[in-house]
Amino acid sequence: MQYLLPILLIIPLIGAIGGSLLPHTFTGKWWGIVVSIATAIVGGIIAFNYDWAAGGVQFAYEGAVFERLNSGIRLGVDSISIWLVLMTCVLHPLATTASFRSIRKRTKEHYAWFNLILFAMIGAFIARDGLLFYAFFEFSLVPLFFIVGIWGGPDRKQAAAKLFIYTFAGGVFTLMAILYTGLQAHSFDMTAMITHAQTAMTSTERFWVLLGLLAGFGVKTPIFPLHTWLPLAHTEAPTAGSVDLAALVLKLGTYGLVRLALPIGLVGPNGTVLFPVVLNVLATLCVIGVIYGALVAWAQTDIKRLIAYSSVSHLGFCVLGMLALNQVGVQASVFYMVNHGINTGALFLIIGMIYNRYHTRDVRELSGLGKAMPKMAFFMVLFIMASVGLPGTNGFIGEFLTLLGAFTSDHLHRGYAIVATIGVVLGAVYLLKLSGSILFGPLNYPPLPENAEDGHRTVHPKYVTGGDITGREVLVLTPLAILSIGLGVMPSFMLQSMVNPVREILAGQPTTTQNVAMVVEK
Repeated sequence: MQYLLPILLIIPLIGAIGGSLLPHTFTGKWWGIVVSIATAIVGGIIAFNYDWAAGGVQFAYEGAVFERLNSGIRLGVDSISIWLVLMTCVLHPLATTASFRSIRKRTKEHYAWFNLILFAMIGAFIARDGLLFYAFFEFSLVPLFFIVGIWGGPDRKQAAAKLFIYTFAGGVFTLMAILYTGLQAHSFDMTAMITHAQTAMTSTERFWVLLGLLAGFGVKTPIFPLHTWLPLAHTEAPTAGSVDLAALVLKLGTYGLVRLALPIGLVGPNGTVLFPVVLNVLATLCVIGVIYGALVAWAQTDIKRLIAYSSVSHLGFCVLGMLALNQVGVQASVFYMVNHGINTGALFLIIGMIYNRYHTRDVRELSGLGKAMPKMAFFMVLFIMASVGLPGTNGFIGEFLTLLGAFTSDHLHRGYAIVATIGVVLGAVYLLKLSGSILFGPLNYPPLPENAEDGHRTVHPKYVTGGDITGREVLVLTPLAILSIGLGVMPSFMLQSMVNPVREILAGQPTTTQNVAMVVEK
């Protein structure tokens, strides 16, 4: 079992290298889907064999270690990271399948880069070494840069450059923070780094390390006002790129906050708050992001841009729950990460399906699609209701518990939760307005594209039959719909599984490690 995590990494890496060497006559899409499904199967085996009752870090693997830095290949999953690995393994094959219709040029290169981003994301979630985590965290920029820059929209070059510059600049400060902590601890093992920060570093040292970690993780999340790169990147990215960006890549930031920033920089002895002023500043920025993101989303006419700003609002809830620094809030925050990945990823998939038929994302040019595309309308309403937070869906559990965590926090004023609740109302307004504009009203079609061919499936239903989503597209959306309802009706297993690691983070103690001995030499 100890080799399952290396295998989980090797499959997408081989997929990326092998995909780039495929013959030019090979489209590459079937190679991409086989690699992503194989990765998902290994991820499922890991989840099936994980001892949920025992918890802790399992499947620990230690490979080559650079002795002078005490850093190397250290892998493992606990009951927080395993949920993010599972989310990645489920969403990535679906996003790959969504590219079948939209990516028609340089397909083998596209799927090679897509496999590489899968490699980077899984690596970040299973890394137990600070430098290794940073390497995967930052490397995710490279495939995303090329996916947006080559297969994106008209402003793809600007979007790719802005994405790279913003996230790379923030990551430099995070690297310095990790290097300082690891060198001080004489080990880059995450457990050793956290232990050293909590027992041997001064408050001044922890303050500057915290700021460095927040710089990189805050941009990647993104926390207001570090979000300005996100709407353009979402708008210009291809459908599969938007799904991976919103559902998976952004979670690298929130995961970094939970895994490193909280235990190293914010949690003091016996669960106290080390820097209350920093905590309140961050909470204020989260609340501003919740309201600002919702208001700007309300004003958008491009559907993709609307969902991008909704992510700014939703992730404000996610980080606010985390900052409550209580059991409910941090559990809800991780739960929210998974929910946001499912719901937002599904909405971007649906937007791509609409665009493939109508060649527009302008809300003003579309109406009555509930009549033309009833199957699509069913899924769209479901995921919009989940994003709104309708009881019975995963969105309701996530929003309710993050607000409950903030409202009952001993470290945050209740005003944060009260103001953030306004974001729930605004979210319902702009998302219900979106569904009403697109799905209902008189049937309206945008002009037929000049380069459309008769009988081609990208032409809208006014000119060809079978304009509703296909059976393959239904199969793509169905697993996400099941997860959305399933986690809304039965969230207890996932929430209970995270009790121990969250408790250890909040107590100012590192997560326990099974089957591996950690030696810190000074």
